[in-house]
Amino acid sequence: MAGFGTVGSSGDVAEGQVNAYEVEGQQVAVARVDGRLFAFSDICTHRGCTLSPGELDGTAIECECHGSVFSIETGEVLNPPATEPIPTFAAREEDGHIEVEV
Repeated sequence: MAGFGTVGSSGDVAEGQVNAYEVEGQQVAVARVDGRLFAFSDICTHRGCTLSPGELDGTAIECECHGSVFSIETGEVLNPPATEPIPTFAAREEDGHIEVEV
């Protein structure tokens, strides 16, 4: 059953920053853009590299390994070589904590 899990405090993810967490055994990245939180798989669907160290440009993140670009809102591939989208998750702030639903 899916549920929200706490990953850190609200201050852990600054504007324009991406942090990596493990939630229910899954590697999840959390980014803050324009004050909104976005949670998405931290694993690129192309070669399995981590996405969190990649460059964040608005709501798009580029994988450092091979240049694939994904929407952190929808998971959609915006630029190949990846062809499969990444999973996205609901994220919220509750009582000073960041929570992600997986």
